[in-house]
Amino acid sequence: MEQRMEQRCRGEYESSFIADFTQWLERVRAWLGRVFLNASEPGSATLQRWRCHLHQVFCRLYVSMRIEELFSIIRDFPDSKPAIEDLKFCLERTNQRQQLLTSLKSALETRLLHPGVHTSDIITLYISAIMALRELDPSMVILQLACEPIRKYLRTREDTVRQIVASLTGDAEGCSDLANELFRGDPVTLETQDSEDEGSDPEEWTPDPIDALTDKSGSKRRSSDIISLLVSIYGSKDLFINEYRTVLADRLLHQLNYNTAREIRNVELLKLRFGESHMHYCEVMLKDVADSRRINTNIRDEEAKLGEEERPTLALSALILSSEFWPPLKEEKLELPPLVTQAMEAYTHRYEKLKAMRTLSWKPHLGSVTLDVELADRTLTDLSVSPVHAAIILHFQERSSWSLEELSSVLALPCGVVRRKLALWQQQGVLREEGVGSFCVVEGGGARERPDRGVVLIDSDEEGDSNTTTQSEQREEKLQLFWAYIQAMLTNLETMTLDRIHSMLRMFVTMGPVVTEMDVQELQDFLQRKVRDHQLICSGGVYRLPKTH
Repeated sequence: MEQRMEQRCRGEYESSFIADFTQWLERVRAWLGRVFLNASEPGSATLQRWRCHLHQVFCRLYVSMRIEELFSIIRDFPDSKPAIEDLKFCLERTNQRQQLLTSLKSALETRLLHPGVHTSDIITLYISAIMALRELDPSMVILQLACEPIRKYLRTREDTVRQIVASLTGDAEGCSDLANELFRGDPVTLETQDSEDEGSDPEEWTPDPIDALTDKSGSKRRSSDIISLLVSIYGSKDLFINEYRTVLADRLLHQLNYNTAREIRNVELLKLRFGESHMHYCEVMLKDVADSRRINTNIRDEEAKLGEEERPTLALSALILSSEFWPPLKEEKLELPPLVTQAMEAYTHRYEKLKAMRTLSWKPHLGSVTLDVELADRTLTDLSVSPVHAAIILHFQERSSWSLEELSSVLALPCGVVRRKLALWQQQGVLREEGVGSFCVVEGGGARERPDRGVVLIDSDEEGDSNTTTQSEQREEKLQLFWAYIQAMLTNLETMTLDRIHSMLRMFVTMGPVVTEMDVQELQDFLQRKVRDHQLICSGGVYRLPKTH
């Protein structure tokens, strides 16, 4: 039996073998009956015992073999669904759940949970594990116990939330399961999940298996879907909503055509999951884009009515943000050429006429510039570059040669940054370095390969850059605000315990819905860091400020 199973079943996950082996076992039983028993007693108790014994041995061998392959079966799900169904059938007839749990946890920790595996791959396999183990064990106890190491490990990865959000919105390559889960027609609303479970029919209640964890998550475990299980890794949906706001902001800031149909659809679907109040800021962000399109159209219409001399030299289109509702944007200093600043001032003046009592505060380092570069023997058309690259090449319109120090001065940027940005134009054969730190325009470079029309030029510094601050940067800003509160409290009260500091912060620190509450462990780590930096003194669990001489 074991040899036949190895030959037919090992590595084959897309076919069911229960029916085939049942027929084979019946033939074996019939042969045993003809050899060992009286032919006149075909239905004897001995044959029944042999049948039960053979089925028991088959189930035990099959479960043992599939336990060894369970990691691969989960990885290949849903193609391996027949193997999961066979394993479920046999597992219900043997006492091997604990063996399966121990083996699966060991396989996950050995093959998946180590620095060499990308976060997106861990999430992808975790999603496959949710679907496969939910099929194997509808009570989801096996999922809860076997995959707890995955959940703990994902909490240690800094990019876990961003990867989950990218998968949720369909931006992650090769991971469409979360996006499909979001788009399905009967989503589980996270806010009402518990109340719906409490209102279920008592007659349909079934107790948890004896190996279930003794916590209060039994009902939630049974009703949770993939998205809610991923959200519950951190215990709060605020973190995911904040990360989605950051991803949404990046996408809207990189988009130049004001097309938000996809984002509106995602926000509406997420509202079904998280509730309308939590997605309010995202709705305002989308409204800002729609308002910006309308305002730009109005300003264009006003400019079209002006005479040729009064029209601005540059055509500007602005994305006007309600700063209170958007994630913090990166702050960088950049001095733009007078030609651009004059166009911005003209746009601001027209906006102030259109929107009384409002004005604009420009972010000159954000955005995209489409320009043509005319040289002596060639013209590079429809190049899309960043504002700093456009500012650099515009200065070469005034003079054909600039030193690195001069460009650094007029742009208000460090020399190192300017040199890195100049590299893009050097690669395109537009500029070259003459001597050390001196750059000039290359008018005759016709032999060089020309870029296609409408090409987007991105240097290595900007590739993959985000216009918004990262979650860790936002977290560090929040910690610094907390530090100001802690210093003020210790100045007034002299000494405080960890619990009292935590309770006071919960009472006094309010920064709006974009910031989640600091838990005790995080606060303790932060305070210990201040102790190591000699900014705090801790003695017997009591913190105080060092005395100043």
